[in-house]
Amino acid sequence: MQKPTPKVSKRDKFNISRVAIAHPRLTIGFWIAVVVAGLLAFSSLKYALFPNITFPVVVVSASSSLPQATEVEAKLTIPIEQSVENIPRRKSTNSSSYPQQSLVNLSFNVGTKLDDAEQQVKTALQKLTLPAGTKLNVIPINLNESAVVSYAIDSSTKNLTQLTQIAQKQIVPSISKLPGVERVNLLGGTTGNANKRTSAVRFNGNDALAFQVVKKGDANALEVTANVEKQVDKLRSQLPDVLINLAATQADYIKAATQATIDALIEAIILSVIVIYPFLLNWRATFISALAIPISLLGTFIVMAFFGFNLETITLLALALVIGSIIDDAIVDVENITRHVENGETPRNAALNATREIGLTVTATTLTAVAVFLPIALMRGVIGQFFQPFGITVSAAMIASWLVARTLSPVLAIYWIKCPANKGTRREQRIWLKFAEGYRQILKWSLTHRRIVVGIATLSLIGGVALIPFIPKGFIPKLDRGEFNISYTAPLSVSSLLPSWLQVPGQQSDPLQESLDVAKQLEAAVLKAPEVTTVYTTVGTRPQQPNHGNLYVKLKPERRITTAEFQDKIRQELPELPGVSTSIEDIQFVDTGGQKPLQIGLIGKDLALSSKAAREIKAEITKIPGLEDVSLIGATDEQGAIFQIERNDRQRVVNISANLGQGITIGKATDQIVAIANPIIPPGVTLRLGGDSARSHEIFTSFGTTLILSALCIFVILLLLFKNWADPFVVGLSLPLALVGALLALFLTKSDFGMISLIGFVFLLGISNKNAILLVDYINQLRNSKMERNEAILTAGPVRLRPIMMTTASTILGMVPLALSRGAGAELRVPMAIAIAGGLVSSTILSLIVVPVVYTLLDDFRSKLKLKEPITNNQ
Repeated sequence: MQKPTPKVSKRDKFNISRVAIAHPRLTIGFWIAVVVAGLLAFSSLKYALFPNITFPVVVVSASSSLPQATEVEAKLTIPIEQSVENIPRRKSTNSSSYPQQSLVNLSFNVGTKLDDAEQQVKTALQKLTLPAGTKLNVIPINLNESAVVSYAIDSSTKNLTQLTQIAQKQIVPSISKLPGVERVNLLGGTTGNANKRTSAVRFNGNDALAFQVVKKGDANALEVTANVEKQVDKLRSQLPDVLINLAATQADYIKAATQATIDALIEAIILSVIVIYPFLLNWRATFISALAIPISLLGTFIVMAFFGFNLETITLLALALVIGSIIDDAIVDVENITRHVENGETPRNAALNATREIGLTVTATTLTAVAVFLPIALMRGVIGQFFQPFGITVSAAMIASWLVARTLSPVLAIYWIKCPANKGTRREQRIWLKFAEGYRQILKWSLTHRRIVVGIATLSLIGGVALIPFIPKGFIPKLDRGEFNISYTAPLSVSSLLPSWLQVPGQQSDPLQESLDVAKQLEAAVLKAPEVTTVYTTVGTRPQQPNHGNLYVKLKPERRITTAEFQDKIRQELPELPGVSTSIEDIQFVDTGGQKPLQIGLIGKDLALSSKAAREIKAEITKIPGLEDVSLIGATDEQGAIFQIERNDRQRVVNISANLGQGITIGKATDQIVAIANPIIPPGVTLRLGGDSARSHEIFTSFGTTLILSALCIFVILLLLFKNWADPFVVGLSLPLALVGALLALFLTKSDFGMISLIGFVFLLGISNKNAILLVDYINQLRNSKMERNEAILTAGPVRLRPIMMTTASTILGMVPLALSRGAGAELRVPMAIAIAGGLVSSTILSLIVVPVVYTLLDDFRSKLKLKEPITNNQ
């Protein structure tokens, strides 16, 4: 009679190590292939500051002879808005109405092709009837087509007209042909009549000509800049009497920020490896565990290349954060194999038994982590574009590390880990036995004083939550980039306001020249500062705005003050010119059209009423310390005269905007302004948040929804693993216990709770349950072998203590270089690492005690209700 086929247990199903151990050559060959492919993939990755984020925008420009802004609004702006209202995938519409001109700005949903959006707008406008003589123009704008580098051109032997001709014939054509270059803008040159200019340029206090290189939307900024630099070097040799000086570039900061993150990544790898040896005191086991890092990273590079990601701040941070987790799986497997070998088993039997014992646990921890990060990768909109690389990169690294730990690590352990035969190993075992026994006694006390333990855990959680109001709410930290812009707007006629030494008798009014004269006074104040190395001024580069100018200020690397401190200092030193408004602005990650970070809009049909309220609010908020460059856009003057009308989604709006100085975050500023505005706003006028205030709200809302989905995914996975409802609940305690430390760490270090630290909280959600799964699963295994519950806990705790301590120590030490990092982009790395390190400390300390105690409480509860199921069905 044929014997029935034995049922394969779930633990054997998840033990892919059996296959790897049975076919060692195939396993090693596979990973050699991954290493080669990973090296090739890595060589194809490009460096960048942030992911490519596309904002499809189409601008409709209409000009006519209508003299009043109200007429332009009624006869041009409103008809255009009505025509484009039903265009699919249109996200928002903003418009500005000036005398003789209307600008309607249409933003489309992320993922919309710019060509399609442009065609849809043109089609919608075909039936539009506008006043006779109106000129209509549809302009597609890709905000990724940004200026990556600018050069100032000067000569001691040639005048501006001659320089313009040289630039037009030799410089601009040669640069325009380079790969990735969309166009080259010549600024400050003459057109036709030698005395006629549409824009002006100054470099370090002297008149100059300049060319600005704009990259294509999908081009890499560093590659384009490098190609331009090579071509400029050739031009310098071809034009010896022409000086071509670097005026402004994105490349320097991108290089510095990515290199600083790479340095932190390398340091994290080194520290994560170093911490393993004191636990194992076995260099071969340490080497096998450490090998998981480079191999997992190479596997991750393959996935990154497949999705077209760059080595930029977000993906590099993802890799740096995941280093400790990458090595975790290998540590758990190798430590378990080592323990079996130390107990007298042969390396092969130890590998088979240890991987079977731990396989389901390691698989569960990986799946729960991926369940957190993959939903983040599936987020939509601008946020999705920003975080998709993070989610996919972390998920790929987690899966790669799991495969390494389950296949390569046990195969190498068979050949390299030997039975202990020296005193050092026995001495190490005695040290760990004493340490484990101490933990066993604490655990034993906890099981007999469960109310005290639960009380301490509850008070810790309440204390952590109570810290939330004291942690400043931010968006993206201010970066110490060593560069910023001073933007200004002058009145259209300022000649009479200038000092006599700048006035030329008999000269006719020239708005461009008058605006340039204002720039000279601002330059003089900036160039006096010893921290400044470069001032690059452009005037009249915005269409039909000759009275607008911008000063790009570059600071010396060896300065003693931060960029923000210098900005506050220079605000006090800039001259106050009648009618001239200035704004000191940070360099934006993505060009947003000069918007300030803090924006609120007052929406209402009665523009005079909205304007009056806006002026009252402005007067109050200028008193708030840290709010700088407060301005009104779209408001009437005191006499009710209208020069410009702003509209948002077909409603009149008066915008109040401001920059943030030191000592104030976007969250605090928004709360204060809303508190000031609400009592002032009259009936018929509503307040709408914009800028970073709106973006931060959108991000927190999206993340909240995503995290709920992630938590549900985790619960389902744990439910399938443990086959009961209680154990997933016990494991889930790790998250609130982790939040205690994360919030405390942010509070003590005075770090903002914003988008960057939020990534740290998400990361904690993905990794904080590892220790609890490791502990609970082994308790269940021992109970299934008929061991009494408390004895199973007291046995499992000391056995799992070493891998838990090793994985926690490696992950926390992996955070140290990020938490202590300096240099470019440190503001992005520090809050995230602090939150993760603090969360892991509290989660580990509390979960080693609290998880076993809550496990027993829920087990008792199930018994009382007579709902107790078999502990698990994993055997």
